[in-house]
Amino acid sequence: MIRGLNWVTWRNGQYTLAYLGALPIWWKILVPAAGGLVVGLVTYYFAREARGHGVPEVMEAVALHDGRIRPRVVLAKMFASGVCIASGGSVGREGPIVQIGSAIGSTVGQWMRVDPARLRTLVACGAAAGIAGTFNAPVAGALFAVEIILGDFAVMQFSPIVISSVAGTVVSQHFLGDFPAFSLPGYNLVHAGELFGYAVLGILAGVVAVGFIKTLYAAEDLFDRARFYMPAKAVVGGVLIGTIGLFMPHVFGVGYEAINDALSGQMFWGMMLALVAFKLLAVSITIGSGGSGGIFAPSLFLGAMLGGAFGTAMHALWPGSTAAPGAYALVGMGGVVAAATHAPITAILIIFELTGEYPVILPLMITCIIATLLATRMQQASIYTLKLLRRGVDIHGGKALNVLEDVPVAEEMRTVPLSVPVDETVVGLVARLMQQPGDTLFVVGNDGTLEGVITAEQLRPVMAEASQLGSLVIAQDVMVPLPYPPFAPDDSLADVMRQFGHHRGELPVVDDGQLVGVIWPEDVIARYNTEIFKRDMAREMVSSLEHPHRMALPVPTDGNAAIAEVPVPSDWAGRTIRDVDVRKQYGLNILVVKHRDDEGMSHTTASPPPDFTFGQGDRMVVMGPRSEVQRLGRVRI
Repeated sequence: MIRGLNWVTWRNGQYTLAYLGALPIWWKILVPAAGGLVVGLVTYYFAREARGHGVPEVMEAVALHDGRIRPRVVLAKMFASGVCIASGGSVGREGPIVQIGSAIGSTVGQWMRVDPARLRTLVACGAAAGIAGTFNAPVAGALFAVEIILGDFAVMQFSPIVISSVAGTVVSQHFLGDFPAFSLPGYNLVHAGELFGYAVLGILAGVVAVGFIKTLYAAEDLFDRARFYMPAKAVVGGVLIGTIGLFMPHVFGVGYEAINDALSGQMFWGMMLALVAFKLLAVSITIGSGGSGGIFAPSLFLGAMLGGAFGTAMHALWPGSTAAPGAYALVGMGGVVAAATHAPITAILIIFELTGEYPVILPLMITCIIATLLATRMQQASIYTLKLLRRGVDIHGGKALNVLEDVPVAEEMRTVPLSVPVDETVVGLVARLMQQPGDTLFVVGNDGTLEGVITAEQLRPVMAEASQLGSLVIAQDVMVPLPYPPFAPDDSLADVMRQFGHHRGELPVVDDGQLVGVIWPEDVIARYNTEIFKRDMAREMVSSLEHPHRMALPVPTDGNAAIAEVPVPSDWAGRTIRDVDVRKQYGLNILVVKHRDDEGMSHTTASPPPDFTFGQGDRMVVMGPRSEVQRLGRVRI
């Protein structure tokens, strides 16, 4: 489609830089503007998910919607991205291929009515096949799917992903041939001291990647603040791209020709540095104005130009002990991709498969890891996850890396503490341990403050002589200082769970210095199992919310509990779940919330985090006491 549309727009199926340079000025401005108009109309009226680079939408579908993607996204993304790239939009084709492949996988899975776990795997299979096919890199395709899309290397889902990646590569090789995406000469590590240079390149790649992320979303904010017709914004973006292309035609389209020039050492270092800035600006304008295309190829472009310029300087300073500038361009490609996506394994494997040269592995590992470490320190979210965070979607929260993270200690602590006074005798200590479960006693002062801790292991040496010792030895003599900071009632049970990994037995809860309760391991484990059950139930409820006819009536449960879909009270709009404190006020758990974003798109969030903000018209599925569900939702159960 891209090649066919190239004939329509540029009268050339695969235009070159020389060909673009010979075109009239009006042509180079009109074509990107017209392309922007077409893309804006398609994404605005047909499928708004087709805007932007596409991978965040796939990640959101996997994390929060069990892999459900609308089938129309296949056609919308294919046409919108094809027009955008062919008309000169400064974006890549890899992001669209990921979204198209994922949408195909999701459509097949929905048609076959597979369970949510398999549907998510099918989405990742489509993404893997797309990346493998476009780069002729099956290993990198599989790693991209599990590292970025799923974030899970489980064997049961990794196996079909590998098969899909191989299948995508075989089909691609049949139609396009078995050759790499770039023209790459062989590279070798000339001297071990070069690794220090590649480390510096990793730092530079991390800085450029963070600059890329910030510029991209700054451009989105700038265009979002412009209050006019959305397709018109894409036209403005196209005019700006055409203007840049008048003197820098390298920014048009995917940019593989310029990347090949940098890899072969045929580009001046000053031009490469200039292209870092202009490509970064052009990509940000294209996507920010509403264009459709990926950021993977632009990241490769930025890395190639940065690495090529840096390699030119290195080779000029130490010509006998450094590789040609093209080697640094190649490694720079991996560095910027790794830092921007926070996926160093995928970046390393893609560059390695593109070259087939094993010696490039060491420089790649150094550069990619350093770039990723620096980028994660400077920018916590990747170029993909930041887009979701700006929408209020935390995919890690949706996937619940720790289901106890949002449960306070106060909800599970026992308020009858295992305490003894500081002057308790050894006989009294032994009696207390024999009369109660557990093997820990907390020593408190006369004012109730926690002074120390005594365990059965500490008392064991004096148990045999307890009657002879009488009152000679008291609790203050046997106790030891608490070997860890005590917990407060509002601390997270996740922190308690981590502490159980280091200290066995009960843990104290202290409020303003006073011992107010004790956390027992079995209570925390029971709450963990409960939260897992509720999280699984929430995922099952998502499909009920997206198909209201399947849940038209409240669902009674055993005993005094019930589950129902209810409207969110209007006075909750603009407040978070933490502010409302539904669990404390009503004794209810919110399993699912259905809400709409600023563009009117419907989203369903399973087990929403405490900082989730309600909006007008939201609906939710709650579970809890029958009377409280009825009072909150004004429903009959």
